[in-house]
Amino acid sequence: MISKIARRNKIKTRIRGKISGTPARPRMSVFRSNKAIYVQLIDDLAGETLCASSSKGLEGGTKTEIAAKVGADIAKKAMDKGITEVVFDRNGYLFHGRVKSLADAARGAGLKF
Repeated sequence: MISKIARRNKIKTRIRGKISGTPARPRMSVFRSNKAIYVQLIDDLAGETLCASSSKGLEGGTKTEIAAKVGADIAKKAMDKGITEVVFDRNGYLFHGRVKSLADAARGAGLKF
């Protein structure tokens, strides 16, 4: 029996083999812990993070609502840096719940992916 973590790492490896971030179209990587959600825009060619956002310090609402706030925040930061298109990296997580809420909010705020 394969563990949850091993399953996610297997999916993550498969996804990362197919996508890569560039300065014009960075990779939007999502990390979800039990308490918080983090997102960062990464330029894989230079190996650097262009901007990041997290739910640390945000209060009020459910985890899904807070994830939507983080998605809107990262989209705003990306627009300020002139980034309009990204490659979405769900990091092995299923695309529903908090991950989907974050992605939908980022799309709603103007990011294209």
